[in-house]
Amino acid sequence: MEYLATFFLLLVVLCAVAAMVIKDLLAAVAVFGAFSFFSAMYFVALGALDVAFTEAAVGAVITTVFFVTAIFR
Repeated sequence: MEYLATFFLLLVVLCAVAAMVIKDLLAAVAVFGAFSFFSAMYFVALGALDVAFTEAAVGAVITTVFFVTAIFR
């Protein structure tokens, strides 16, 4: 299980770097959604299911929808 947590942590770091480098706002929001999803998976690998559920609901869904709405306004 430790290797799985390390894998998801590596994906979180890659998504964070990609979100900072990408110039297109919509693509950056998509990468940020992936960042939140991988963060939730990292918390699942650590056994913190309540934190993972909250991160998936708020970070991956609600925040991404708000950012996409703000871009198209």
